[in-house]
Parts: sequence; C-alpha cells; structure tokens
Amino acid sequence: MALTKNKKNEVVAEVSELLGSSKLTVVAQYQGTTVKAIQALRKEAKSNGTKVSVVKNRLVIKALESNDILKSVDMSALTGQLLYAFNSEDEVAPAQILNTFAKTNPSIQFVGAITSDGQFMSADDVKALATLPSKNELIAQVIANLLSPVHDVTNALSGNLHALLDGVEAKAA
Repeated sequence: MALTKNKKNEVVAEVSELLGSSKLTVVAQYQGTTVKAIQALRKEAKSNGTKVSVVKNRLVIKALESNDILKSVDMSALTGQLLYAFNSEDEVAPAQILNTFAKTNPSIQFVGAITSDGQFMSADDVKALATLPSKNELIAQVIANLLSPVHDVTNALSGNLHALLDGVEAKAA
C-alpha cells in the first residue's frame, strides 16, 4: 500500500527526530526474515529502550538530509531491505540486540551504523561494538575493581580475628 505525501512527511519527521536523538542507529539487512521474527525483535528491543523500524531508504535519506549534523553521513550503503535500530540512551544496546537476535536469525546482517555526530561506522565496527559489555556492566566491573582492595583488607582482618578467637577459645578449654 502506497503512502500518501502527508504520511511520508510524517515518517520523515519521525525518523529525523529518532536519528537526531539517537546515540547510535544501527542499520541491518533483514531480507529473508519473517514478519513474526521482526515482531519478536521489536518486542525484545523495546524492553531495553531500542526502537526497531523498517523504513524505506529514500525516506531515511530525506530525514538525514533534513538534519544539519547528519547531512554528511555516507548514504551509499543504504540500499536494499534495511531495518534501523535507534537508541537514545545507550550507544551499545542497538548493536547488542541485533547481534543477539542474529545468532538465532542469520538473515539479519549488519550494514553499519550512524553515530550521533554524523559518522558512518562499518559493519565490522558494529560487530566489534556489539561484543562490548553494556554501560551498566562496565560500571559494575569498575566498582568491583575499586572495591576489591577493601574486600581483601576486611578478609585479612577477619581472618586474624577468627584465629585470635580460636586461640583464646583453645586456652579457655
């Protein structure tokens, strides 16, 4: 079903807003993926703040051209049946969601990604990004590393106290 001109303008405005607010927009081919699988992907992605949309490339290009920062994006890779994953909160989340989904649906293949500063990342860069831990996981790892000396000291002190108590208990008996 063809979209009316007004509906196309609404789609361009919505995609332009999503591109402008997104920290990373991942672009992937989905040819051969069932509609049911795409719906499952959308549901899974929505749970972590990622929006997955299938939009005509021509409309995405218009949205990119209407955004001052994103005008310089290399649009030559935007061909074929593509889906776009937007996330305004986490840079890594869209790549991770699509990478995880692609393990069970090999028809999903990365084309690249559009960064918030107008750079186009290659598919290999997106795959590398998808293997990184999430922001929350990185924060947890840093905190664990910072707390490790504190835990070591408390374990050492409690070990000495236990040995002292065991010695006093042995003398008392």
